Amino acid sequence: MAVSFFALAIFLLLTLDSDYGSTPASAASEGVQISYGSAIKLMHERTKFRLHSHDVPYGSGSGQQSVTGFPNVDDANSYWIIRPIQDSSAKQGDSIKTGSLIRLQHMKTRKWLHSHLHASPISGNMEVSCFGSDTESDTGDHWSVEIEGSGKTWRQDQRVRLRHVDTGGYLHSHDKKYQRIAGGQQEVCGVGQKKPDNVWLAAEGVYLPFTESK
Repeated sequence: MAVSFFALAIFLLLTLDSDYGSTPASAASEGVQISYGSAIKLMHERTKFRLHSHDVPYGSGSGQQSVTGFPNVDDANSYWIIRPIQDSSAKQGDSIKTGSLIRLQHMKTRKWLHSHLHASPISGNMEVSCFGSDTESDTGDHWSVEIEGSGKTWRQDQRVRLRHVDTGGYLHSHDKKYQRIAGGQQEVCGVGQKKPDNVWLAAEGVYLPFTESK
C-alpha cells in the first residue's frame, strides 16, 4: 500500500499545474486538513462506495462521461484533484472552509465533476457527469462545500455535503445499481434536498501540505 501511494505522489508531481510548488504529502491520516491540490477519494458515508468515473459515456441524458459509485477501494479511476474555481484567489495548499466553492477534476481523464438538469439514468434525479478538460470548465463544475457539525475547515474525518451551485442539487448516491456497462456500480446523482445519502467523507489520497495564503 505504501508503494502505491508513493507512486501516486510521483504521478501528481508530473501532472499538477506547473505553478504549484508544493510537494505532495504522504497518505492522509485521520483528521488531516484538506487543501487545494490534494488528490483524494470521496467515500459515500452509508454505502462506503467511492465516487468514480471512467471514459464511458451515459447512454441517455447528456451523453457526457458517466460518474458512478465504485465498490472497491483500490481503483485509480476514483481519484479527484481538488481545484479552486476560475478567477479565485485560492491556490494550492490553501485550506478549504465551509462555504468554499471548489471544482473536482477526475485525475485520469482530466474532466470536471459536473451536473445539470438532465435526468439521471436510474432514479430520474439530476444527472452528475464529467465534462470539459484542463482548458475547458464552466459554472456547471462548481460545488459548495458544506461541513456537517461544528468544524469550519474541511478535514479528513469530517462529514461533508457538496452542493451544486447552478442547480442547487446535493451530490447523492444510493443502493440503486447499474446492471450492464457499469454492473455492480451504483448511481450517483443530484437531489434538491438534504438527505442522509448526500453525506461524503474524504478517504484515501495524497494530501498536500497546508500553506495558507497570506
